[in-house]
Amino acid sequence: MHTSIIPRFWMTGSTNRILLVFGLLASLAGCGYNPIYQTTGMVITGYSESEATPYVMQMSDANMACNLGNSLDPLVYSFGRVTDRPDTTGSLLQLLAANCSEEQAWEEELRYLRANYQGDVPAAKDARNAAKRWHAITAERRLKAFERAMRAYEYDPADPAAECPILHADQDELTFLLGLLTGLQAIINDTSSGGAAGIPKDIAPQAERAAQCLDNEKWGGIPDAIRANVWLLLPDTRPATSPDPWRVLRRSAELGVKAGFRASMALEVVAAETKGRDDVIANVIARFVASEDGFEVSEDYRLVDRVGRSVILHGSDKHWTEAYGYRTPRTYFGKMSPESSTDAEVMDLDSLL
Repeated sequence: MHTSIIPRFWMTGSTNRILLVFGLLASLAGCGYNPIYQTTGMVITGYSESEATPYVMQMSDANMACNLGNSLDPLVYSFGRVTDRPDTTGSLLQLLAANCSEEQAWEEELRYLRANYQGDVPAAKDARNAAKRWHAITAERRLKAFERAMRAYEYDPADPAAECPILHADQDELTFLLGLLTGLQAIINDTSSGGAAGIPKDIAPQAERAAQCLDNEKWGGIPDAIRANVWLLLPDTRPATSPDPWRVLRRSAELGVKAGFRASMALEVVAAETKGRDDVIANVIARFVASEDGFEVSEDYRLVDRVGRSVILHGSDKHWTEAYGYRTPRTYFGKMSPESSTDAEVMDLDSLL
């Protein structure tokens, strides 16, 4: 006599339990094709592109924006399992998430410099290794952002004869442009990680080539700043008739100020750090602070300017921490030492806090 179907099932042994597991997995897989999920995916990805992305670009809180990328990317991009992959929004979300991990890498870089200043070798080594790990994570995220942006506009960056993609709106141009920028940044982060992420270096000439598809003045000099960075990183990619990369970067920075988002100025600092040009770093930081007077930030791309500012402030913090053991004092942003201040005579501890 059978008392219950469930006890009988479990009494049949391991074979039936395995079949049950496969059955559950099959049910879950089947849920991926649920039309409700497909509809939800289309709604969420559509809303993200038409409403969320422009909203995020207008944000001034870069930290909140990067956390948005951390938290939403797995959810939004998972809808690529049931509908078209949301590559345009997915590219932005990975870009934002990469900003978060880069902030962690920067904190570890500063911890390394503080420990080095204090002569604490074990702490310095620990911080150095932690920074490399965060740079590797950042490089991987930026590679994804680059790949998604290229895929979103059906552009094959590896094809030297590829035609420029059709970009219907400003948001498309910006997404494509930021994708190129993150590709370049992925290489730089990977270099800082000691090559742990294994980012292919051929992304750099691909980004340099594709950057010519965009209007340099309209986008605040970012396309040419990308190209100049690549020329400095890989001198063989520089055309024989091209101007000096440092002049291109300086001109791009000026265009960025006019456009209302100073990302090109940040790229000038990145190039200077890569090439060990402390003189250029000091000059750019001073120009950035001077540009604040009368500067009108672009309402549509406020976040781009804020992220650029964080890059330049970190460049200043690295210098101050290495030289003095602490970050840039609030009233000394734009200066490279307390002594260089015109009000050094009245300097006290409060001004350094």
